[in-house]
Amino acid sequence: MRSAYRVLAYVIAAEVVVQAAALAWMFSGLGRWIQDGGVLDKATMEEEGGPLPFPELVGIIVHGINGQVLIPLLGVILLIVSFFARVPRGVVIAASLLGLIVLQVILGMTARGGVPISSMVHGANALLIFAVALLAANRARSEATEPRPSASADVGV
Repeated sequence: MRSAYRVLAYVIAAEVVVQAAALAWMFSGLGRWIQDGGVLDKATMEEEGGPLPFPELVGIIVHGINGQVLIPLLGVILLIVSFFARVPRGVVIAASLLGLIVLQVILGMTARGGVPISSMVHGANALLIFAVALLAANRARSEATEPRPSASADVGV
């Protein structure tokens, strides 16, 4: 279970990288599309069906699915696994990570819902998620490599 805990934590950290990459890809495509004469207005944003205005728009779709479905699911699974993994403070770290993930989803929704400043906090919180996920993975890894004390260590020789 310790390995599952470590792998899940690394996958969550990797997903944060995917999130950043997906947004960077989308924004670079948006910039090129606008330079080529594309117009981003309310009508474009509300348009449904038909081809995408630019192919890199898939990046925001990936960002949304990963951020609202996949990463929260991984966070819940990590918390469940943490109860069996015997990682020191593993449950606390996994619960903290899940709390940061829930906050991230809320910040993303409030940014779209008319509070754009929450996007700044959303970006900073992503770095916290990345750091805590790496901390969780490292905790599981370092504990697994430490030697266990032998029974003779308790005997005063």
